Amino acid sequence: MNKPVEFPVIPFDKPLLSLVVPLFNERPVLPVFFERVLPVLAKLDLHWEVVLVDDGSDDGSARYIRDVINRTPGVRLVKLSRNFGKEAAMTAGMEHARGDAVIVLDADLQDPPEQIPAMVECWQSGAEVVLMQRRSRAGETAFKRWSAHFFYRLLNRTSRTNIPVDTGDFRLMSRKAVNALLELKERNRYMKGLFAWVGMPTRIIQYDREPRVAGETKWDYPGLVGLALEGLTSFSISPLRWAILIGLIAASMGSVFGLWIVVKAIMLGDATSGYPSLVAIISFLGGIQLMSVGIVGEYVGKTYIESKQRPIYLTEEVFEGRESVRQHINRKMTGAPHVKAV
Repeated sequence: MNKPVEFPVIPFDKPLLSLVVPLFNERPVLPVFFERVLPVLAKLDLHWEVVLVDDGSDDGSARYIRDVINRTPGVRLVKLSRNFGKEAAMTAGMEHARGDAVIVLDADLQDPPEQIPAMVECWQSGAEVVLMQRRSRAGETAFKRWSAHFFYRLLNRTSRTNIPVDTGDFRLMSRKAVNALLELKERNRYMKGLFAWVGMPTRIIQYDREPRVAGETKWDYPGLVGLALEGLTSFSISPLRWAILIGLIAASMGSVFGLWIVVKAIMLGDATSGYPSLVAIISFLGGIQLMSVGIVGEYVGKTYIESKQRPIYLTEEVFEGRESVRQHINRKMTGAPHVKAV
């Protein structure tokens, strides 16, 4: 970020918009992020703040953000003590956000910040939640697009909470919706489901997702599979019912096969072959049992984690500049000197 951003004079009683940005090792993209985001915010007819949540980065992201904060009002850094995961980082950002409305935006700029004015307009026209629905997903493989499409629809089939399809974390929530969300203190946090669970009047804006500007994605396929399992088991007990159904099918198949062996021996005088069929049946039933135990274990593990009541995240520091955007504008209007915060 080379050029300083000019802040227009805005009446002090205008609402405050908070932009929450969770990030982990995003140092390469941060200069472009500020170059694109700050001019968009400066054009809004309201006050704003940017709350960046450093989720345990070790690439100098926090150091760069501190430099930006020293010369840019309205930017704040919440540095977590270690990497707690994106869901915890978003929770931390929303707990530290002071705005009348909060927008969650990833630092990689795949979700274009130029959509923010349209989101604010929907909020000011009465929407408590503004969802950003992906019309296309540039820069992603066909398999990833297909798997995401399939997962969202599977999740809605199994969950009693209607989770909008093809939507990520990019959304606007009013202060009323954010306060309702923060009342949910569970440790296993699948944020897309929690966002949907809150409900409230919602508007949907479709947009085209862009390729990552710089750096590399932190999500690999094992991580995405884990997130998918988190979503399926956090908002539905359907996997437990699937295990019961598969067990019933396996038992029925075993009964039919056993009956067939008896009929062959009595009616046709055909002796039982023995080992191949026995090994196949044992392997099949053993696989079903292990899968069922794993599904039950997933739910038991969630209960165990919740019972310990550990904090969702721990904060190492909160670093902010000498003045907020509101204070900066008020000083310009009144001609007051810049006073260092104590």
